[in-house]
Amino acid sequence: MKKIKELNLKGHLLTAISYLIPIVCGAGFLIAIGMGFGGTSQAALVQGEFSFWDALATMGGAGLGLLPVVISTGISFSIAGKPGIAPGFIIGLTANAIGAGFIGGILGGYLAGYLVLAILKYVKVPSWAKGLMPTLIIPFLTAIIGGLIMVYIIGAPITALTSLLTNALNSLGSSSLLVFGAVVGLLSGVDYGGPINKTVFAFALTMQAEGLNGPITALQLVNTATPIGFGLAFFIAKLFRKNIYTTLEVETLKSAVPMGVINIVEGVIPIVMNDIVRGLIATALGGAAGGAVSMILGADATVPFGGVLMLPTMSKPLAGVAALVVNILVTGITLAIIKKNVSEEAMNVELEKEEEDIALDDIQIY
Repeated sequence: MKKIKELNLKGHLLTAISYLIPIVCGAGFLIAIGMGFGGTSQAALVQGEFSFWDALATMGGAGLGLLPVVISTGISFSIAGKPGIAPGFIIGLTANAIGAGFIGGILGGYLAGYLVLAILKYVKVPSWAKGLMPTLIIPFLTAIIGGLIMVYIIGAPITALTSLLTNALNSLGSSSLLVFGAVVGLLSGVDYGGPINKTVFAFALTMQAEGLNGPITALQLVNTATPIGFGLAFFIAKLFRKNIYTTLEVETLKSAVPMGVINIVEGVIPIVMNDIVRGLIATALGGAAGGAVSMILGADATVPFGGVLMLPTMSKPLAGVAALVVNILVTGITLAIIKKNVSEEAMNVELEKEEEDIALDDIQIY
């Protein structure tokens, strides 16, 4: 167990996912906007036979199609540094080519990274050839060994496992979908884009690669709804004649809510940190409710990012709207009820403290 911990498998995966997310965001927005305006992702863009929106959708689709390659490269780089980039890229492409998908990309990244470390440790070359290690010897040996392992050893079991998991999720009944969606929604929301969210994201992305859009849709709708729910809580609390946010928190909401609309949940972290327990309770309940509704109604965005821009890519956009509404309402109502009232005095003290923090009196110009 100690040896496994020293390998830091989870840390390398989370590092790679942090590299992956900007690509998911960029490609996701491209395909969401393109498909939202009637474009389609095409195998090839033939001059004169595609529209502007087709071009956007195709660019986004091409980016999302390389996610196994990106995750493989990221993991390999995290393990072995720069020497791991080329082997991770090549083995990731191999995983894509044999249909091993996202799981194949993840395993390929570990395989490439640790092969690089083994070659660096055990392969000795003459001094005149040391300059060839990073540019020729390491990429070639790792690519040929890792690639053949991926094709002849890892590929078939991974394909079978992915198929088994896909079939199991496809066979879930209504009650099971409800529970599954609630679990995905809860885990997606409780650490606001942190390690738990990223772990669920990796699983959901694997399922989307196999044609199951439900899990990733539930996750992304929760990320979209949570900040909006925090904003709604402000107005609901006013109906109860409560001030649940300080002046500074209200200012934070002004940016956090628009960020949430386009699926960036991290904007509410400063607010949550001021009242962690109540913030987590509201987020968990809202996420569980929204995730359950998303799965049971069949919300199925074809892109893994985009916030409300995902809705046009769904075969049942009203299912996505319903999941968002339920999530936002549950989060907002729960937060408005359980958060303590902030007195006017406390709000003023908070504002004065902030003004002191940004005071310019101590700046001297020489």
